[in-house]
Amino acid sequence: MASGEHRYRVEVSWDGNLGTGTSGYRDYSRRSTITVQGKPPLAASADVPFRGEAERWNPEDLLLSALAECHMLSFLYAAVTLGIVVTAYEDEAEALLRQDGRNGGAFVEAVLHPRVAVAQEEMVERVAEAHRLAHDWCFIASSVNFPVRHEPVTVVAGA
Repeated sequence: MASGEHRYRVEVSWDGNLGTGTSGYRDYSRRSTITVQGKPPLAASADVPFRGEAERWNPEDLLLSALAECHMLSFLYAAVTLGIVVTAYEDEAEALLRQDGRNGGAFVEAVLHPRVAVAQEEMVERVAEAHRLAHDWCFIASSVNFPVRHEPVTVVAGA
């Protein structure tokens, strides 16, 4: 794997001025657009309980997606290094955010539910090690201050 420092840049543009700016809590939209040079824009908002729009990505969705995607990419690399041929990978990740009653809060855990299909039965026993390595290698999981657990299922393709 490559080493060193890597910088990332995103632009967030608020699209929610309904004419009077933030003159009141209900007087503005939480809409925004997230852009990264060379990539399609991402329509974003707050989560619905915070006056956001359900059809747009919210910060909580993005954080959980980053955890799940990072684990998957790290797992696929770990699988290659361990000689595991992965033929399919799906995850139905979930996370719990707990509000503190003072307009703040934090995620208290995330649980990934990866379902992995491998090419041969003899590869199944090495999958747990690949998940352990993936957890250790995932930059996002290493950056959060709450536990990221894994409840994987492994199947043999075609079985």
